[in-house]
Amino acid sequence: MRRTMAASEAASTSLRPGDQGPTWDLSDLYASPEDPRIEADLAWAEGEAQALAREHQGRLAGLSGDALATMLERYEALDDRLGRVSSYAQLRFAADRNDQIVGRFFQSIQERTNAIWTMLLFVTLEINKLEDEVLEAKLAQSPALARFRPWLRDTRAYRPHQLADEVEKVLHEKYVVGRAAWVRLFDETVAALRFPLDGRELTSAEIFDALSDKDRERRRAAGHSISEVLGRNARLFARITNTLAKEKQIEDGWRKFERPISARNLANHVEDAVVDALIAAVRAAYPRLSHRYYALKARWMGLERLAYYDRNAPLPEDSDTRRPWSEAKVIVLDAYRSFSPTLAGIVDRFFARSWIDAQLRPGKDSGAFCHPTVPSAHPYVLMNYQGRNRDVMTLAHELGHGVHQVLAAEQGPLMSSTPLTLAETASVFGEQLTFRALLDAETDPVRRRVLLAAKIEDMLNTVVRQIAFVEFERRVHEARRTAELTVDELGELWMAVQGESLGPAFELPDEYRIYWSYIPHFIHVPFYVYAYAFGDCLVNSLYAVYRRQPDGFEPRYLELLRAGGTLRHKELLAPFGLDATDPTFWDQGLGVLDGLIDELETALAGRI
Repeated sequence: MRRTMAASEAASTSLRPGDQGPTWDLSDLYASPEDPRIEADLAWAEGEAQALAREHQGRLAGLSGDALATMLERYEALDDRLGRVSSYAQLRFAADRNDQIVGRFFQSIQERTNAIWTMLLFVTLEINKLEDEVLEAKLAQSPALARFRPWLRDTRAYRPHQLADEVEKVLHEKYVVGRAAWVRLFDETVAALRFPLDGRELTSAEIFDALSDKDRERRRAAGHSISEVLGRNARLFARITNTLAKEKQIEDGWRKFERPISARNLANHVEDAVVDALIAAVRAAYPRLSHRYYALKARWMGLERLAYYDRNAPLPEDSDTRRPWSEAKVIVLDAYRSFSPTLAGIVDRFFARSWIDAQLRPGKDSGAFCHPTVPSAHPYVLMNYQGRNRDVMTLAHELGHGVHQVLAAEQGPLMSSTPLTLAETASVFGEQLTFRALLDAETDPVRRRVLLAAKIEDMLNTVVRQIAFVEFERRVHEARRTAELTVDELGELWMAVQGESLGPAFELPDEYRIYWSYIPHFIHVPFYVYAYAFGDCLVNSLYAVYRRQPDGFEPRYLELLRAGGTLRHKELLAPFGLDATDPTFWDQGLGVLDGLIDELETALAGRI
């Protein structure tokens, strides 16, 4: 039976260790870093890569369609085997970034797999040198090769930006001591940070949770602690940011990308104009979305202006209860089941088979993700569960990624992954299902207002905040073309975009200037973050279709997920009557958030 908000009022405001959720079991990949299968898989992959290079390097153009298909099938098997080893190393490292032995294992696997992939670079380089008519002739004569058409399409999208073979090889070989090394330095630095609060030394996950504390003075102290600790590391974070931005500028110049964001758009298989329209629509909506809501929140909290540490503060009517893991599991499973028994069955596997790591631990990655691993295995979810409604939504979000990855796995290693813009579809849809289930079951007007406000804040964080992040990245990358940026200059850019997006309801003191430095997406994948806004607006429109006409929606939705990376956004959305290239598309998605704020204003009328 679904437990409603009303049934949960007895939940405590803090969680015992047993209520924080499970740790994962990675033995479906390997038993341990010493598992002899790791060395056996690497040895097999190295031998197979050498064989493929020996047999086919310099000869792809002369292969028949069937022979090229056979070669790609071997290449795909290599991708799966190497992906399994790499995924295991990444997951072990994410679970404990403080362990130097684990860090060494992760680095060693990166170096060995990178060396093997260097031998295989010829595959994509030579495929991109084929003339269109030559490749089409091969596809026409071979049904086996035609299966790979979507992958060939996406690979050949990089043809205008491909460099000479030797240059591509050098860039690939240097990756592990270039970008990857800087990313690892950032991750290990953040994982090792400790933030003093209440006489304790907190991890980053714990200190940022304190920014959602009911006690404003504790939030203020947490915010000050974050600022102090990040500030002591500011020069290192600035050096990492400057170095990676300059590296990107150099490579973008070689590859002739028009703008810093263009490489990410190409990887996402989305046109520059579509992304520009999204960013412009959200920025134009700042006054009626974030500015309006935060002014409402300030009045609700009895404050003249909000401080930065009030952004995610519980509202006065929020009881700030914490839900044990067992309750979160029931809420999310029931929400998925109410929409699709098929999806609920997949979600249940994550709980039943220990595919989730939710416990708080020092050294653990402070964020949340769902790693797809490889199609021959299954995804794993990592999060830091602390019992808030926001954590329940995060669980629903990451499990959405999980069901997407499980369903898309049938496309195989080369075509199961989706571009970032579409990768957020199932995750945001899962959040929406969970939120609606809670809201529909709630009859208490106070708790309904709190639920509405929490959802609005999550959507603002997903849409407005992420677009503000993109604008910060754009300004950083543009400024870095001229000169290295100082800590103060990075802080100036951060304060400018935050002031624009948050609006006049906020007071942003100097100590907030360093908060750009902890955002991992800036380091891991430049311009990643607009994918969240893209996915949220897309799903708002998709969910509206479902609410208007639920009959027949589920099978179409499951087919969308099963398609993986084989179809582009226009083809995937067409069965639902949606088109992201339509100038009004983004306004439709933003209208959902607009409507929720309207609903909350009505519910609060005369109360504040």
